[in-house]
Amino acid sequence: MDGILNLASAFGLSTSAGLNAYIPLLTLAVLSRVTNLVTLEPPWDTLNSWWIIALLTVLLVIEEFADKIPAIDTANDIIQTVVRPTAGAILFAATTQSSINFHPALAMACGIITAGTVHVIKAGARPVVTATTGGVGNPIVSTVEDIISGVTSFIAIVFPYLVLIWLLLLLALILLILYRRHQRA
Repeated sequence: MDGILNLASAFGLSTSAGLNAYIPLLTLAVLSRVTNLVTLEPPWDTLNSWWIIALLTVLLVIEEFADKIPAIDTANDIIQTVVRPTAGAILFAATTQSSINFHPALAMACGIITAGTVHVIKAGARPVVTATTGGVGNPIVSTVEDIISGVTSFIAIVFPYLVLIWLLLLLALILLILYRRHQRA
């Protein structure tokens, strides 16, 4: 049973990392440090060091500002093309190591693919948002992405079974938006 829960957490956290690398890393690190909800095995237990938590906090603050400003957010997305999939790999491996017999390389590959796919969609959509709103929509879209990343990270750890329902709801919302846009055209 723990294996299934950890696998759901791994997918939720790595999906969240595709939107914002630092929110799920920081969520996992803090919850591992201050609660019994998460136990990280070596070498992943390094994440719950106060130094790493402080570093992740600084990186999150930088990301929050960079992702809200048109043009800078595009440059940030280019940099994040390496960071987000790497975060996904770390999150997937860290949450599946203790309970699932995944080879670490397989776990990391799953995290890279999951976070990388979400990142590619996010990074591809952002220039469209900039062009269609003149940049006014960027802070709004970025804030919504951050909220989704935060909620998904929290759900992935506290209520891992809800990850599947949450992801299906997000997919339904995206499809609804696309359908309505198609109807207007």
